[in-house]
Amino acid sequence: MKKIILTLVFASGMTTLSAQTATETSKKTDFNKWSIELGAGVNKPQRPMTSGYSTSTPSPLVADFGVRYMFNNKFGLKADFGYNSFKERDNTADFDTKYYRVALQGVANLGRIMSFETWTKTIGLLGHAGFGVAQLEDENSSFKDRTGNFLAGVTGQIKLSNRLALTGDFTTILTAGQDGTFDAASQTANRGFSGILFNGTVGLTVYLGSNEKHADWVVDNENEFDLINKRLNDIDTKMQDTDRDGVVDYLDAEPNTISGVMVDSKGRAVDLNNNNIPDEIERYFEKTYGKKADQTVLLSNNELIRNLINEGYVTTYFDFAKSKPTNVSTEGIDFILTYLRNNPTASVDIIGHADEIGRSDYNDKLSNARANSVKDILVKAKIDSSRLNIVAAGEDSSVEKDSDGARKLVRRVTFKVK
Repeated sequence: MKKIILTLVFASGMTTLSAQTATETSKKTDFNKWSIELGAGVNKPQRPMTSGYSTSTPSPLVADFGVRYMFNNKFGLKADFGYNSFKERDNTADFDTKYYRVALQGVANLGRIMSFETWTKTIGLLGHAGFGVAQLEDENSSFKDRTGNFLAGVTGQIKLSNRLALTGDFTTILTAGQDGTFDAASQTANRGFSGILFNGTVGLTVYLGSNEKHADWVVDNENEFDLINKRLNDIDTKMQDTDRDGVVDYLDAEPNTISGVMVDSKGRAVDLNNNNIPDEIERYFEKTYGKKADQTVLLSNNELIRNLINEGYVTTYFDFAKSKPTNVSTEGIDFILTYLRNNPTASVDIIGHADEIGRSDYNDKLSNARANSVKDILVKAKIDSSRLNIVAAGEDSSVEKDSDGARKLVRRVTFKVK
């Protein structure tokens, strides 16, 4: 039977684990998708260039502005605007042209695709490619040349925070239908993707949105295995049987039952007369003490009895907000009375407790009143008050505050023999 229960508990735990892990993993899909990209740097037009005209290698200036949207943590789109300035280098013919372009590009998060997260949490890599249009203008004439272009590049990322990343980008641009050279000094007859331009920029990416992370840095199944290990460890803990009564802690309503005492299916010591003393211990007490005080004899094993009392097996319970013991639990007081009569040199702490309902200062007073109520009963039974010490323990927070059944267990008085 025990093996069946353990199997069912484990199966139930694994089902709960799967459901909770799936829920927590799904929550990780909540990430920011929008970002703004800014960059500036250098460029190098390769062709077409007029013979005798050339720029420095590399030469300033190129500037980029883009807006990116990620569908998930691997793929997205971006629209970007670019500006290039082309000027002569030393010892070449003078020219001054500008190149304006707009493009729509697809973006692939290569860092996630290649699992960069296995070795770094701060370095990323994006790939991008797409098509656009551009216009080349000469600052010294009315020359204007509209072209198509194809762009492809890679962007390295260094994560500075959840809102900011430092970037370095290298992009190659192929131009099509270009009628004039980049220096605007001559015409070209090339109509295909014959022009080529290299751009290199350094910039910043600003992440937008209310979620903690952007898609660039969200990892598939992030911490999922840690969650699984935690759940398994929790199940393993619950499957332990701390008091070795044959009922695992996960199902044990009384996880500190004294070793060897018979328990029910919920791990509670069998107490058929509901006087809060396990029947097996009670039978031993009755055999040793006798059922009435005037029939008792001195205990032959005071150490065992004292330990059982101090561990809370002799308890007096109270109704909610009451300081008078319940009728069924007065036998616990009778037991302490018997013990004190049979051990005239012993003294006892009477420890009052209360549940967590109500104000703390009220519960402190209530726990003190409960302990004094028990003391009054013992004093009336001719136990010297000097042998009885009151301890107001106040609120007992060891059980679930929202459980009515659990709160009943802490509205009590326990004893500690000295």
